[in-house]
Amino acid sequence: MLLVVLVVDVVTKAIAERALLPRGIPHDVLGSWFRFTLVYNPGAAFGLNLGPQSRWIFSALTIVALVILARLYLTTRPGDTARVSALALVCAGAIGNLIDRLRSFFGVVDFIDIGIGDSRWPTFNVADMAVSIGAGLLAYVLWQEDQAAQAAAPVAPVAVPASASGGEPGDLV
Repeated sequence: MLLVVLVVDVVTKAIAERALLPRGIPHDVLGSWFRFTLVYNPGAAFGLNLGPQSRWIFSALTIVALVILARLYLTTRPGDTARVSALALVCAGAIGNLIDRLRSFFGVVDFIDIGIGDSRWPTFNVADMAVSIGAGLLAYVLWQEDQAAQAAAPVAPVAVPASASGGEPGDLV
């Protein structure tokens, strides 16, 4: 799955850079609510920008995130397809956007533009969708794992003072 999403991301960005010129000009697909508009994002999600060094800062943060995700993968139980799928989506999206940051001074290629009139969602790409869907799925999977671990944890006996239980001090109830 990781490779498929990564290839789709790279190919769609290459097509966008060739077909959607000049950049910044919307191309209606399904009316004005869904259109393609080529833009470059030198920062991170939702236009977060840390100045001229954004490219390198976000590249470094992406590499750190990929190391953490790799460690999560290594602790994944065999057959846990939901967790593997979530990790693959997040990694594919992170790698796709990292490739853009490293190959171009302009930043990440974004081209999917949705909204109504002047109320628009920030322009995004396939990698962004993969990260968002994967992160949501990963959060759910990890939450489920935490719930299962809590349910399986043995309940420790509670020491109750003698006055509350009617027994000897230190007796366990």
